[in-house]
Amino acid sequence: MIFYVNGKFLKEKEAKISVYDLGLLRGYAVFDFLRTYNQKPFYLDDHLKRLLNSAKLIDIKHNYSLNFLKKKVVQTLKRNIVQSKFVGEFNIRIILTGGNSYDFLTPSKPNLIIMITPLKELDERLYKKGGKLITKISERILPQAKTIVYTSAVKFIKEAKRKGAIEVLLIDRDKRILECTTSNFFVVMKGKLITPPKDKILSGITRKIVINLAKKLKIPIIERDIYFNEIKNFDEAFITASNKEILPIVQIDNFKINSEPGPITKALMDKFKKLTKNF
Repeated sequence: MIFYVNGKFLKEKEAKISVYDLGLLRGYAVFDFLRTYNQKPFYLDDHLKRLLNSAKLIDIKHNYSLNFLKKKVVQTLKRNIVQSKFVGEFNIRIILTGGNSYDFLTPSKPNLIIMITPLKELDERLYKKGGKLITKISERILPQAKTIVYTSAVKFIKEAKRKGAIEVLLIDRDKRILECTTSNFFVVMKGKLITPPKDKILSGITRKIVINLAKKLKIPIIERDIYFNEIKNFDEAFITASNKEILPIVQIDNFKINSEPGPITKALMDKFKKLTKNF
């Protein structure tokens, strides 16, 4: 694969940054992640806007414009399509770090990295039968910024895999449901689609698409706090993310929500599939 690093297109094995980079030393970096459909970046502008906002929120100084980043993403993707002759879809990861720091704390010129990798599809059975979540009491620092600090997420996902779960649902100390480690969370109760308010979570691009699709389907949408003790009232649940699309959830911890994806989840999945097919 071909990566972009600070103005150069490099083979994967040649793509390197310094051990003095603040992303490595202090976790001072932001990123965004998206995928392609028909080998075209899906909602690229939205992802780049979120990347730039994340950089602003943690005060990474840079001179990159949205148009410049967009151009480099497209160029990097095209090089991979041509040189790899890969006929499938791709993941796109854009990383902006705090730069090299020789006092291990002061930022410098940021490092910009664009990584293109082949997309690995999730097991189709998850979409037909639904997946499981486990819960953890945990809150991300500055959740509106998509930083590279995923220490808790990596630890929690290991446990989730051991327990046969696809993701980890994060709960705050007041027992409010927030989001998953790498996904947004939705539930259906009494015909209404409910999701946590975006001021407490990372505002997902797929989340926004799903809300718009629900409006087109005339499904009532509510953004509000959802509490852990409401799980017993869930009629349906699903998570959303670029690499998961809309993934039905049928179990949270030991509580069984239902035996298969519900009708509203299925309707949204169908609408999303049509959107991506024609993208």
